[in-house]
Amino acid sequence: MSSDSDQLAYVLINPYTIYKSRTGGVIARLFTRTALDLVAARMFAPSRELAEEYASVIVTAKTPEDRRIQTLISQYVLDNYAPDPATGQRRRVMMLVFRGEDAAKKIRTAVGQVETGRGTAGETIRDTYGDFILTADNQVRYFEPAVLVSPSAEQVEARLKIWAKYSDTDGGFLENVVRYPKTAKVQQTLVLLKPDNFRFPNARPGSIVDLISRTGLCIIAIKVHHMSIEAAREFYGPVREVLRSVFGGLSGPRAKTALEKEFEFALPKESEKTLGEMLAPLASEHQFNRIVNFMTGHATDQEPTGDPGKMVALVYEGPDAVAKIRGVLGPTDPRKAAPGTIRRELGQDVMVNAAHASDSPENAKREMNIINIRENNLKPLIEKFYNCKL
Repeated sequence: MSSDSDQLAYVLINPYTIYKSRTGGVIARLFTRTALDLVAARMFAPSRELAEEYASVIVTAKTPEDRRIQTLISQYVLDNYAPDPATGQRRRVMMLVFRGEDAAKKIRTAVGQVETGRGTAGETIRDTYGDFILTADNQVRYFEPAVLVSPSAEQVEARLKIWAKYSDTDGGFLENVVRYPKTAKVQQTLVLLKPDNFRFPNARPGSIVDLISRTGLCIIAIKVHHMSIEAAREFYGPVREVLRSVFGGLSGPRAKTALEKEFEFALPKESEKTLGEMLAPLASEHQFNRIVNFMTGHATDQEPTGDPGKMVALVYEGPDAVAKIRGVLGPTDPRKAAPGTIRRELGQDVMVNAAHASDSPENAKREMNIINIRENNLKPLIEKFYNCKL
């Protein structure tokens, strides 16, 4: 069991918030307002059983909201988290789990209370993305809390255990959850939010998700991931030959120019080829190792202040998903990326360029297998933190 101050806290991003592409904005607020460490993330398509069990623990005397608000939230879960009773269609819910000192209180403060009207505009997540509208005779006209959280560490524990219990059956890689026209060419593609986004708490992860939302694609899987050196070498294996080709054309002329400057005499033109053949394998392997080190957090050029090698993996699904994601991501070199693309806005160079995206459906499958996107790392986290077996 952890210390009293070291806590877990969760945020459930509601189906309507996901549908309206507000997920990135919510994530950005959570990172910047709490400075907590994101330790797990998982997509859910809740069953009726999960929705009912979660709804049953919301109304309690230990919750600071009044009984009316608790009841509204409990009914909201039954109406919006459970499968559509008419069609059986399941709804997507994203769970984010944070860890840190007084995590429950910090998350609660960032999310805000359920209140009629508005508080200070934009101060909390619910100020910006939620609604609670009453009629003149005090009846509820519209209720959308945007996200759901728990107010205390004790309630976080109880409710996290419920979600962890259903995390294999109701969560993970959500297939056949989103409906598409029969003629749609539906693809699945992988996006990695690279470690440079997690060196310190900032809005970058949420901003990337927000920029991708313009594609209209759906998130069907999410995972907090640490890539091993072995996995990174396999993941970026196809890049090796590309790097050799690139450095084959660059190494010779650069080496010739450097040697001429150092020794103050001209070298014959044909020396470029000889120098390139000698240096290209060494230069490309050096660059390949730099990529591996950067993605894993080992032997990086700059000492990270956050969690070394941490990234967030997301699977997006929809028509022409691969091309749409790569279009909004932009070229590998941020300097060549168009304004408004992720790498132009947030990239630094060809390696520190904010995110990775698969370049084909086939590579997407290969990359998803390497990082084990279907792995459930939520349940083991809960069991270890609370010293329990679910």
